[in-house]
Amino acid sequence: MRVAVIGTGYVGLVAGTCFADCGNDVICIDQDEKKIEGLRAGKVPIFEPGLEELITRNQLEGRLSFSTDLNQGVAHAEILFIAVGTPPREDGSADLSHVLGVAREIGKRMIEKKIIVIKSTVPPGSAARVAQAIRSVTTVPCAVLSNPEFLKEGAAIDDFTRPDRIILGGQDVAALEVLKDLYDPFVRTGNPIMIMDNVTAEMCKYASNAMLATRISFMNEIAGLCENTGANVALVREAMGFDHRIGLHFLFPGVGYGGSCFPKDVQALIATGKQFGYPMSILESVEKVNQRQKAVLFDKLLSHFQGDLKKRRIAVWGLAFKPKTDDIREAPALTLIECLLQAGCQVCAYDPEAMPTSQGLLGNRIEFASGNYQACEGADALLVVTEWNEFRRPDFDRLRSLLKYPLILDGRNLYNPNRMKSLGFTYYSIGRPPVFQEGASKS
Repeated sequence: MRVAVIGTGYVGLVAGTCFADCGNDVICIDQDEKKIEGLRAGKVPIFEPGLEELITRNQLEGRLSFSTDLNQGVAHAEILFIAVGTPPREDGSADLSHVLGVAREIGKRMIEKKIIVIKSTVPPGSAARVAQAIRSVTTVPCAVLSNPEFLKEGAAIDDFTRPDRIILGGQDVAALEVLKDLYDPFVRTGNPIMIMDNVTAEMCKYASNAMLATRISFMNEIAGLCENTGANVALVREAMGFDHRIGLHFLFPGVGYGGSCFPKDVQALIATGKQFGYPMSILESVEKVNQRQKAVLFDKLLSHFQGDLKKRRIAVWGLAFKPKTDDIREAPALTLIECLLQAGCQVCAYDPEAMPTSQGLLGNRIEFASGNYQACEGADALLVVTEWNEFRRPDFDRLRSLLKYPLILDGRNLYNPNRMKSLGFTYYSIGRPPVFQEGASKS
């Protein structure tokens, strides 16, 4: 099929590349000339395992191209995906200006019926607004379908090519069949393509992400109570998770969720509730707990040093909001670093992939180390924020020799407390009793 994807951000780039890899003729459109030039030269603007190789192969084989010319995209494609950003407004609601703007520009260029698919994350009722935007500039008919994405950063290729389910929303039966045929290669194992109306499809995306965010905040709140009562959240998690009604997924306590989806989608669903006169009380609490959790390592560190962190040198492992990505949007590490700087700390950070994006945001306010061990040289404490694989089994003897004090605060529960005690560390984690070791001075 001939496909155009408007927007070469995370969602659009992954979708366009994966469609091309199945043999479709795909053109990705973006108004950012520098980005398009880079993509044509094989420079991928995001870090996503496997994506660069797929882009290179499909460009070489002629199935994938990049352009700034929307005229070319509309003339080329029978199916056009809108995959532009929907950033939050000040009140948390989704800003649809980019989506509606693209819809109008497509409408101006249509000379025959097109299938227009909303891939961007949009609140319920947005498809009707997109259809109205197109009708305002043309009388040429079109089908407006909803097709929310469910991609995890760091595993997006696998999520797209092996989806748990595919959601299609719309009223045009013929257009839905075309879109269903486009997705058919990805559901050979029998996972469903679910067809519904637009509003329900739009709600599915928000409800799914809100549920996952709720599990994270719930577990973080349980972890906090475990710390106050002396319980071990690791065992509590297992006991809960082995109940098949609950399951073990998304029950890991930590330093809160971040990224481009969960924070934005929770806020947007809260705003949608207000718009329709239905307060989303649970999600308001989910958001509140998450904001508090992002500072939990700072609170532990401040307590350890008896309220005085001035001139303390702190090593931070991890800047991205999760491993296998360079995305620092809403990353817990950013909140933590701001707290440390305001308390008068010197911060030295390391991340395997997110250093360039972090340097662009933080500048020279902190130091950026060339490696994880280099970040720890002379540090008063090590704070582990992102669970990159290379942080899971470090050389603890080397760490102890580099740190000023053998003090580790682990925001991802990567290490065994008993082992940390035997290795001579004072060790704080999330929802588990701390380990205190003589020699980790608080002075």
